[in-house]
Amino acid sequence: MELFKIGFISFTLVDLFDILLVTYVFYKLSNIMRGTRASQMFAGLILIFVLSFFVNLVGLKGMSWIIDSIAQVWVIAFVILFQPELRRLLIQLGQGRLIRRFFKMRSSKIFEEIGRAVVDLSQRRYGAIIVIQRDMGLKSIVESGIKIQAEATADLIVSIFFPRTPLHDGAIIINGNIIDAARCILPLTQNPNIDPGLGTRHRAAIGVTEESDAAVVVVSEETGQISLAYRGEFIERGMQEDELLVQLRQIFERVRSAEE
Repeated sequence: MELFKIGFISFTLVDLFDILLVTYVFYKLSNIMRGTRASQMFAGLILIFVLSFFVNLVGLKGMSWIIDSIAQVWVIAFVILFQPELRRLLIQLGQGRLIRRFFKMRSSKIFEEIGRAVVDLSQRRYGAIIVIQRDMGLKSIVESGIKIQAEATADLIVSIFFPRTPLHDGAIIINGNIIDAARCILPLTQNPNIDPGLGTRHRAAIGVTEESDAAVVVVSEETGQISLAYRGEFIERGMQEDELLVQLRQIFERVRSAEE
């Protein structure tokens, strides 16, 4: 259906839908990249798109040739430059209700074990980082550490993070009721807006939650402070055991409750 026509240019409902769809895609991408180092590069990419449109509209053949030459490699460059942001976008798409409907969340006492463990670790001033896996697999991170494959109990978690053990340096990955691996290496966040006072352990916690749907509990070695990271930020820092359990249950059980 044609809405209006100016000279040889016609505008239809399909064109309107196309414009709205492109606007929505760029809006979502800008939200994901906001506050990251890629935000300025993304703005430059949009400028190139706009410039390409006007160059072709006016008929500047020289500029059109230059932009077309750049366009031949821009897809590869886009993937390389925006790799962390693309991962985050795909993760967010996978966390949608329509996708998560096919996954059932587990109900267990693992949160109580984690709560007991972090309180003990906090009192002893043992630094710790505990990654609790959700729907998205963490195979590459598990493979970076030492496989454990043991039931996750408070005593075992505290023992792993005892400073004189060879496994204490790094993170543990908990999948269901099982500790998959210890001494795992996590990606550090690249967000420039993160508090510069945060140490490597806290930056790693944010980093893994930017690239996965996991929740991460951190115990500070210096202060004994308990923190919880999820979706690229700290939900709360300086938590008590009961506060931690409430937050973990909300993260892991809200989807199942909504479906029921």
